[in-house]
Amino acid sequence: MNENFLSPLTSQFQVQYRYSVQFTKGIFDLKNPSLRDFLISEKKDGDTKKALVVLDQGLISHYPNLVSEIKEYFNGLTLVVQLTGDIMVIPGGEVCKNDPQHWDSLVKAVDLYGIDRHSYMIAIGGGAILDLVGYVAAVSHRGIRLIRIPTTVLSQNDSGVGVKNSINYHGKKNFLGTFAPPIAVFNDLLFLESLDVRDWRSGMAEAIKVSLIKDKDFFLWIESNTHSLKNRDLEAMAYLVHRCAELHMEHIANGDPFEFGSSRPLDFGHWAAHKLEYLSEFSIRHGEAVAIGMALDTVYSNQKNFLSKVELDRILDLLKNLGFVIFHTKLAENEKQILYSGLQEFREHLGGKLTIMLLAGIGIPREVHEIDEKSLANSVDYLEQVV
Repeated sequence: MNENFLSPLTSQFQVQYRYSVQFTKGIFDLKNPSLRDFLISEKKDGDTKKALVVLDQGLISHYPNLVSEIKEYFNGLTLVVQLTGDIMVIPGGEVCKNDPQHWDSLVKAVDLYGIDRHSYMIAIGGGAILDLVGYVAAVSHRGIRLIRIPTTVLSQNDSGVGVKNSINYHGKKNFLGTFAPPIAVFNDLLFLESLDVRDWRSGMAEAIKVSLIKDKDFFLWIESNTHSLKNRDLEAMAYLVHRCAELHMEHIANGDPFEFGSSRPLDFGHWAAHKLEYLSEFSIRHGEAVAIGMALDTVYSNQKNFLSKVELDRILDLLKNLGFVIFHTKLAENEKQILYSGLQEFREHLGGKLTIMLLAGIGIPREVHEIDEKSLANSVDYLEQVV
């Protein structure tokens, strides 16, 4: 036998991704060209694409005419894009990622309406809706073009501009998912006016997170604009969303976008947050859980002498001044054993050795690969005392 037949073969290639995040107001106003210009720019000769629109049900109560406005907007684009069937309206929040019926209904719609790889799925809603629709788009036909229109602070400044898509499964957050970039993201600032106090505040947790690990000046800006942000100043929120999204996109472009390694700096505060969401049966928002998770990891950083007491106090004060609760009784439940199990689940989610992002200062991250349970328990107790 010719031994050349037994020699290994190696292949190496790169795939380049490019997508834009646009900032606008009133995206479905007939006078607003943002989405229309993008869709026209995508048109090939003689090519009319299909679009399946999925809408967060929570928006309907604030914008009862939204469905008709979307249809009217696309009526002027029939030579470029045609809506298939009716606009699908499904519940937002983690319920849409927990209930497999929602996943199934979207996959059936893709099949029924012949949504192919050159068609669009357009997701309009909060982060959970974007995660669900993005997952369906990524795995159907191995990839349908996804357009995201985030409508919450959290999705506009964080999840909506990233490359992740997921659903929850077997009691674990984001257990099933993909890395699949959208082809475009449109952040409509006016949608933020519909948010209740909790959702307005919740999204700011991710901005604080990224400032703590990447940009001290941004932290100082948030600190000095606490009053405006807390009192729903739209201009201040517009800056927060834009800068936070910018930092996230810089990380995706220059870091490890598909997370081949175990380092997950953007998950600062998230290992405990993911566990806490499930322990509370999603009675707390993702951003609220992240705020508690950040508080816990910040205290732990101080317990291990990585972070000064002065900086610890500044971080906890900022969270509290914005209205965040920084402790939940579930953290201490069952002698903290359930919380410890969250570390193991997070390690499994990373797919490698445990890597936890902590702080060596405001804007200075520090990774560790083990967590001392005694110091973690002391950190939980500390938080309980300072609330």
